[in-house]
Amino acid sequence: MSAQPSQARGPGELLHAAAVLYFEQDATQAEVAARLGISQATVSRLVSEAKRRGMVQIKVLPPAPDEGSLGEEVAARLGLQRVYVFADTAPEVLGASMGPALGSALLDAELAAGDVVLISSGKMCYAAAHCDLPALHGVVVAPTVGGFAEPEAWYQTSEITREFAARVDGRPAFLYAPAVPSPWLRQSLLQDPAASRVVGLWDQARCAVLGVGAPPTSPRSLPHYARAHVRSLAGAVGDVCSRFYDADGQEVAFPGSESMLSTPLETLRRVPVTIAVARGQEKLLGIRAGAAAGFFNRLVTDTSTAELLLR
Repeated sequence: MSAQPSQARGPGELLHAAAVLYFEQDATQAEVAARLGISQATVSRLVSEAKRRGMVQIKVLPPAPDEGSLGEEVAARLGLQRVYVFADTAPEVLGASMGPALGSALLDAELAAGDVVLISSGKMCYAAAHCDLPALHGVVVAPTVGGFAEPEAWYQTSEITREFAARVDGRPAFLYAPAVPSPWLRQSLLQDPAASRVVGLWDQARCAVLGVGAPPTSPRSLPHYARAHVRSLAGAVGDVCSRFYDADGQEVAFPGSESMLSTPLETLRRVPVTIAVARGQEKLLGIRAGAAAGFFNRLVTDTSTAELLLR
């Protein structure tokens, strides 16, 4: 905006010009005075009058939470080794927001070529497989659970495994088997060299990235294999690797769960670095119970969930 004598402007126009220069263009009062051809004292009066009339609206916000400090508080509260907090974001850009936090968690695991990294299924693990992640050259990425006959992308364990391995420059290992086979098929699969090799990686894992499921309060939140058994799962507060557990960390069985092809909860407790990726108010009970039971020892979550976990 070029300098013009104040006489060329009406009072309202001069008031607006001074406010725009000072509040929107960050000009100093001396600069505003020079550009408008008025005194600095007049500029001071004009900007004060603009605020008084409501032409200028200033909102004072509380300081943004220190995500590192917030993570430390949540870790202490839940008894976890580390909690990595990322900014709240919309689901469609979740991967971009979560990537740096998950990347830090993976780097802190100090993985080397040949180490086994397990990856689960679910929306958060699907997002994790589409983050920009650090290279973990030569790690072996294996699924924690067999496949699901569901149309949604976040149930496709082989695809999640392949994508996650590509992101970290690792080698994928695929488990071509259903998550809940019949007892006869399960026994046959465990005798198959290809399937048994992948299942054997569960006990060798150095790290695992796990989603935390919400309580099975609605059949819509469950894959088809569990929807017929909602009553059996009434006491569950969440699940990891499709293994449901209650508030005390005890596994909740349902018809068919005895033949499930997924990493046992006891095995997860022995993995040195287990990173849960979870967010949302509906996940709070599952996060708290899973942390207390030792199913995971680190957590990647967003700011809102972290703050709720402290309440």
